[in-house]
Amino acid sequence: MSATSHRRLWLLLGSAAAVLSLGACNTVSDSARGALSAITPYKVEVVQGNFVSKEQVAALKPGMSRQQVRDVLGTSLLTDVFHKNRWDYVFTIQRQGIEAQKRHLTLYFDGETLTRFEGDEMPSEAEFVAQVDNHRRTGKVPELQASEDQLKKYDPPVEQQAAGDKPQVGSATVPPLPVAYPPLETGR
Repeated sequence: MSATSHRRLWLLLGSAAAVLSLGACNTVSDSARGALSAITPYKVEVVQGNFVSKEQVAALKPGMSRQQVRDVLGTSLLTDVFHKNRWDYVFTIQRQGIEAQKRHLTLYFDGETLTRFEGDEMPSEAEFVAQVDNHRRTGKVPELQASEDQLKKYDPPVEQQAAGDKPQVGSATVPPLPVAYPPLETGR
C-alpha cells in the first residue's frame, strides 16, 4: 500500500467515525430523553398566603366583627390601602408533581362589621391534605391528631405516677444542668 492510499484509508475511517458519532448523538438524545424526563431537577415548593378551608368559610357569618373574622381566618394576606373595607385571602401552592393551586376569598366590611364575602370554592381540610399528599400510593389521608395509644408513650413511668414524684435534678432520669456554659466566641 502506498502512503497516499494509506492516508486516504485513515481519512475515510476518520470521516466514517465522525459521521457515526454525530448520528449517535442524535440517537442517544432521543433514546435517553425518556429516561432523563424521569430524573428531574429538584423544584422548590412554593407556598404563599393563608389556606382557608371549607369549614372556616362555613363559620363566617355576616354581622361578625373584624376581630371575630380574624379569629376564624387569621390575618389577611392583602389589605388594600385604597379599599380599607376589603380583605383578600389568597393562597397559592406550587409543588413538583402536583398541579399548581390558587384560591381566593374576598371579604367586605361596613366599618367594623362583615357584610358579605365571595371567592373560590374552598376544599375541606381533609380534601386539601389528600391533594397535596406526596404519598398518593396509599390513597389515605393521614390522621391529623394523635391517638390515645400514641399519647400514652409520653406518660411518665407508673411508679412515678403512683408516688406523684417529680424527677429530681441530678437523678438518673434527668441529667443536671451545666454550671457554666462555654463562651460563644473564643478570645480574640
